[in-house]
This record gives sequence, structure tokens and C-alpha cells, in this order.
Amino acid sequence: MEKLIKMPENAKGIIDKLRTCGYDAYAVGGCIRDSIMGKIPYDWDICTSALPEEVLEVLGERNIIENGLKHGTVTVHIDGENYEITTFRTDGQYLDNRHPENVTFVRELKEDLSRRDFTMNSLAYNYSEGLIDIFGGRDDINNSIIRCVGDPDKRFGEDALRILRALRFSSQLGFSIEEKTSASIHKNAELLKNISAERIMSEFTKILMGKNVEDVLMNYKDVIAVFIPEIKPMFGFEQHNPHHVYDVWQHTVKSVACVKNERILRLTAFFHDIGKPKAFTVDSGGKGHFHGHPEVSDRMADDILKRLKTDNNTIATVRLLIKLHDLRPKADEKNVRRLMYETGKENYPLLMDIKRADALAQNPEMHGYKLEYIAQLENIYKQELEKKSAFNLKTLAVNGRDIINTGVRDGRTIGMILEYLLDRVIDGDIENDKQLLLDKAAEIRKRFV
Repeated sequence: MEKLIKMPENAKGIIDKLRTCGYDAYAVGGCIRDSIMGKIPYDWDICTSALPEEVLEVLGERNIIENGLKHGTVTVHIDGENYEITTFRTDGQYLDNRHPENVTFVRELKEDLSRRDFTMNSLAYNYSEGLIDIFGGRDDINNSIIRCVGDPDKRFGEDALRILRALRFSSQLGFSIEEKTSASIHKNAELLKNISAERIMSEFTKILMGKNVEDVLMNYKDVIAVFIPEIKPMFGFEQHNPHHVYDVWQHTVKSVACVKNERILRLTAFFHDIGKPKAFTVDSGGKGHFHGHPEVSDRMADDILKRLKTDNNTIATVRLLIKLHDLRPKADEKNVRRLMYETGKENYPLLMDIKRADALAQNPEMHGYKLEYIAQLENIYKQELEKKSAFNLKTLAVNGRDIINTGVRDGRTIGMILEYLLDRVIDGDIENDKQLLLDKAAEIRKRFV
């Protein structure tokens, strides 16, 4: 075990000081879980039988942050790292399904560990006593199981955010959720309505980023629907189209799983078809269509992401990718430059990632030509970058100052001339050459005055 858990010297030093003064002290929680899993912990939290004032007395006041004292937490800043030291405690009632009304400090480690969320997070360790595993956390880690400590209903009733934490751990670690814990998650999902939008969005994003996201979204869609009820019409909604072999929800989930685990891409994949049920029509031959669904999905995603307090830059990029995800321009230089103009240089590769994931979540019999088409769009994009082709005003060989030097002074007119020139360059009617563009500007400026 000592070889397995490599505690930083500063954390070990804090524990040693507390133990030397007669107090119990252990590294606890996620740092021990990660160590057992062979991962390098980001944070080392310490629990102790010492009361907060006793911790201060042992460690002194230097480099101490005291803003968590009422909950029993003292933060020590050493060599650029923060170490949280929390007194063993039990929690009072959780009237808001999130925070205890009060805490009671105790002297026994078991009482403290019994209030924690999952067995894998209820492990404690120090060099003298080794691993303290009262609730079978190590076996659950080894068996890839997420299990509540004690009664799941009580744990989730205390803090409903634990519901999403369980899903997040399952998605990130690839662990299965133990049967009673899983049943309690479904049973208590409505408690998530008591959790702030910011905290929900933080956990939901981490769920989407996990390697096991497909299983989590499929098995716990009712939980996600508590805070995004707009997904409910997607469940079981058959598409009646030869391009699709999955219903709208299944297609969405597979799209999320197929795209790179980057935040913007996973969010876009999740929302890209959310408007399909509203846009559904059937033709005389019984074939399903979803004309206009990108625009519907865009508006819905905007409403949902704002409700979940998502930052404006994320919303803007996700909306852009959703609006463009179903475009099928001809794979030639002109149309690729036009698409680059629509997306911007940075977002074009993201759009290709979304289109690829979208295709991979459709009928496998049609994967070949769809993926080849996307590869063509990507190759032309790379060629256009190498040629330094113009696809926006920044890459145009002339700028506003150049147009002013031709004698045009009105700002609106200057803008119209530049946009005209850019359109001609994108369409291949004129080369992106400064002199050629200035000649063209002189030729056309009268029509804009």
C-alpha cells in the first residue's frame, strides 16, 4: 500500500504534525481513490480529530486561510498548493437538499466517513495505519462499481447534486452504478430541481465529456430530462428515413459518443437535433423529413443553455455549429471558402467533427460516401489555408485604409466595397491581389456612393 499511495511531503508533514500533537489525521477521499486507481491526485484533502482552533494551534497562523472555519475546514497554503484540513464531523438536516443546516464536530473517523457520498470516496490513509476502508470502497474501485455509503435515499436526499456526481463518475471512470444506488437515482431525480443551474451545468458538462457517456445518457435519460425536459419528445421518436436506423434520442446519444471529448463538440452534438420532433413531416410515400430542424434546434439550445447559465462564448459557438451542421455544400474551393466565411477559421474543423459524428450515428450502410465527402471538405480547407486564400475581411489583401486612400471617406461605403471584393475573391472571380483589388475598387466605387 505504501508503494501504491505516494503522499506529497507537505501533506505528510501536516498529518505528522497533527499526530505528534495527539490527534488522528488522514488523507481522505478522492486523493486516495485516485491513488488506488493509479492516477495522480490533483488535491490532497486531510481529515482530523482536531477541532479547527486546535488545527490552528498546531500549524500556526502562517499561510492559513480561515474562510471555512464554521464548517470545520482550515486551508493551508504551502509551496503554491492548498491543503484543506477538515475536522471529523456529522451533518445536520439538509432542508434544501444541498447544504446541512449545521455540522457537529466528532472525534471518530468512522462517523465522518459514514456521511460521505460513495464508498470509493470514503477511504482514508496515513503511513502509520495504512488504508482505512470501513465501507468496502477499495473492492468497489477494483470492481468498477459506484455505490452509496449507507442508504442511497438518505445520501441523495442530503445533497441532490450527488445524483449527477454519480452519473459523472460513471461517465468519466466507466464504472457501473450499483443496483440500489441506481434505483435511488431514478427515484430521487426530481430533487435536482432544488439545485442551482450553475452546479447542474458544471456536472452535466463533465458527464458529456466522459468515455462512458453513451451508457449514462441511455440509462439515465429520465434524470437528464429533469433539468432539460425538452429532450423528452426525442425518446423513441422514430425518424422513418433510410438515412437513419436509430430514433432521435439514440442518434443524439451516439453522436455525442462519436465526437471528440471536447466541451463545445459534446454540447453541440447533444443539442444538434433537439428540434427534430418539432420539425418532423411525412411525405406521401411515408418518408420522414426534418426540414428546418437546425434552426429549431438552434433556438431551443439557446434557451436551454441560457437557462443553465452557460457563458455567452460557448452559447454562440454551439449555436453556430448547430445551424450549420446539416449544410451539404458542393466539395469545391468556392463552396469551402464560403463555408469558411460562415464558420471562421477556428470553427471550421469543429463543424467537420460534428458532421462526422452525425454521420457515424446514422445508417452504417451509408457511412462510406458520407465520410468521404467530409474528408474532401477537410482536404480542400487545408489546401485553402496553405494557399492563404481569403475567406474573411482579415485575410483580404486590402483593408479600409487602402479604400480610404482611393478617395472614399464614408464608413458605410467602405464596408460595402470591402464586402463586395471579398465576395468576388471567395467566388474566384478575382485573385486576392492588392493591386487587382484596388483597381476593382476604383471601378465599382461609384455604384456604392
